[in-house]
Amino acid sequence: MAVAEANEALADTAMGAHFDMTGLAVVVAAAVLLGLGLTRLKQPAVVGYILAGVILGPSGLQLVERSGSMSVLAELGVIMLLFLIGMELSLKAFMRVIGPSLFVVAGQISIAAAFTFLFGTVLGWPTGQSLLLAFIIALSSTAVAIKMLDDIDELRTPIGQITVGVLIAQDIIAIPMLIFADSLGGRGFDWLGVVKSVAALVFVIALVRVLSARSKIHFPFTDAMRGNADLMTMGSLAVCFSAAAVTGLIGLSAAYGAFLAGLVIANTTLRVSAIKVTEPIQSVLVFVFFLSIGLLLDLGYVWDNLGTVSIFVILVLAVKSIVNIALLHLAGTPWQQAFPAGLIMAQIGEFSFILASIGVTRGVLDSQGYQLALTVIAISLLVSPFWMANLRRFHDVAAQGVIDLKATLAEVYAVELEEMARGRALLFRTAHGITLRGRAMRKAWKQQRRSRKASDDADKSEKS
Repeated sequence: MAVAEANEALADTAMGAHFDMTGLAVVVAAAVLLGLGLTRLKQPAVVGYILAGVILGPSGLQLVERSGSMSVLAELGVIMLLFLIGMELSLKAFMRVIGPSLFVVAGQISIAAAFTFLFGTVLGWPTGQSLLLAFIIALSSTAVAIKMLDDIDELRTPIGQITVGVLIAQDIIAIPMLIFADSLGGRGFDWLGVVKSVAALVFVIALVRVLSARSKIHFPFTDAMRGNADLMTMGSLAVCFSAAAVTGLIGLSAAYGAFLAGLVIANTTLRVSAIKVTEPIQSVLVFVFFLSIGLLLDLGYVWDNLGTVSIFVILVLAVKSIVNIALLHLAGTPWQQAFPAGLIMAQIGEFSFILASIGVTRGVLDSQGYQLALTVIAISLLVSPFWMANLRRFHDVAAQGVIDLKATLAEVYAVELEEMARGRALLFRTAHGITLRGRAMRKAWKQQRRSRKASDDADKSEKS
């Protein structure tokens, strides 16, 4: 009976009875086009995926809805993302900057918590909400920051090393954050969640130290798996999902297990092969995750709360920039390196989407707070490269000793002002040309009318 039903379902699917490919084609095409467009503008492609969800979702063209199956795929995307981050983590490089990196991350979380608890006291927020918002604000985007470092050729310089070190430390500490956020609820503070989070963090740091101190691990059947792409893919996924299932069963986050599995594979001889075969799967699932975020963004909410959203985005970027630069300098980074590194980490990261999603699911964030968090995160990701590029210009001009505001603005935006002057000159020439052409056409039209009238008068006089 089950076999017959399966065969019937396969036949129906093959004939197109249960699945319309049009919607899928539109979604993928829109995501690719927006991703390409934003890449050309020096933006990360993930922002294009979010915009695709906004445009095609319930608040846009209403071509796509967030379904249960999409939520499952988005959750798998998060698991695969953490699995890949674990595999790509360079433990030896991280251990060289682990001290300053952990100091900076601890400072980021502490200062973010101070701000959110201050606001929470005034606005009457519960303790859990204040702490969750601190986690959301403290994290930066690894994908966006590394792309920006690569764009300005600083990825392998001291600026890139300390920035990547801080981002890796954030990724490690984000795992206990996810566990703690998952333990929150309307009942308030959960000490068991705190114990789980601390234990998870201690275990991750211990695992990093152990793995970084030893040579590559050689798994059984390594040679057989490396020579077969199918076995390599299925073996990697089996390790990832098994670890996620185990941590889920013992009351921890499934993403935590996936991250640990990635760390272990990163220290084996299968690392390069595993990354190669799992990265395409991860890319598709992460695309679904960011698309689902876009589906949740409400354009009506953004428009109705444009002032509030703008203030929060500017505050987040400005305060995070100042805090990052100060903490990096206190950790021993020279000002010349701390300034660009701090600006690069000014945005809010993709882990914060996950924290916000857990928060609204557990009742820690209400729908208004959730929409505000999603909107601010998405916009901060979008404008972060522009923010960094402009402030770095101001820094370079200030380093030259220019103090006067008008002179500073003129120096910072010299290229844009020159282009605007050229544009105005071109516009003036175009308008002047159109005016002259108009005058000539009116003159020709009047002459034509006079000639026609003279001809008509001559015809009338001949007839009379």
